[in-house]
Amino acid sequence: MEDAIAKAKVLIEALPYLKSFDDKIVVIKVGGAALAGGGQVSDSIQDIVFLQQVGIRPVVVHGGGPHISEEIKKRGGQPQFIQGQRYTDAETMKIVEEILISQVNVEIVNAVNGSGGRAEGMHRHFHNPLMGRRKQIKGPGGDQIDLGLVGEITNVDVEGIKRVCENGVIPVIAPISTGPTGEPLNVNADNAAAAIAGALKAEKVVFVSDTHGIRLDPNDENSLASSLTQAEIKDLIAKGIISGGMLPKVEASLEALHKGVKKAHIIDGRLPHSLLLEIFTDRGVGTMILC
Repeated sequence: MEDAIAKAKVLIEALPYLKSFDDKIVVIKVGGAALAGGGQVSDSIQDIVFLQQVGIRPVVVHGGGPHISEEIKKRGGQPQFIQGQRYTDAETMKIVEEILISQVNVEIVNAVNGSGGRAEGMHRHFHNPLMGRRKQIKGPGGDQIDLGLVGEITNVDVEGIKRVCENGVIPVIAPISTGPTGEPLNVNADNAAAAIAGALKAEKVVFVSDTHGIRLDPNDENSLASSLTQAEIKDLIAKGIISGGMLPKVEASLEALHKGVKKAHIIDGRLPHSLLLEIFTDRGVGTMILC
């Protein structure tokens, strides 16, 4: 009986969130590392299907970095990174497309469909929603560094994505854009999720990965910040508290908010059903970033 009462309390707590998010778009970025094992995909997929079933319109953007690096090594190569960006030559781009489109995207779509939901892949080979250009970064001396076929998004097919959502289908988007001359461009999945969420004016963007939310003390797991403002985030970056692998996710969160997304969340996909707990409970389990 106590278990039943506890479940009822959870449903009551979720009710106002269910009402406020009805028919709203939520962009969910599933990290490549979170797809690597340990059951995270199964929990995340169940959560995403649940969101769809209760009237929310999830849009999934996925990574696949660990899979790409593993495949490069299998073929006798060595992954190359410049300032955290994967250097992508023509041969690497073939592997990126193979892994992200033919493997990871298909697996997620099949998992959603096998869990009672409806999903459709959107990528360069089918209803590509992303256009881009080659990304430019500067070296320490101010000189331009060539990243090869690495891109940044310049345009998102908003109507195409919304049309899929309105048909009761979850778009599953691979972060490969098409460049000005038709070439494929490898886009960081966090940045892709931010650009897509901004273009859609999404209610939320949620970054699900293998990292915790933001800790006020990186060495203290009990210092997790439940919510932070943009000003507080910038202060933590300036103090060096937010750094390393967390920084790209935080920067993508700020980019999404700047483009009109109401809230951004960073959660740990290793925690069972973290997506539902973050969205439908008062405290959540990760960090929510507000304007």
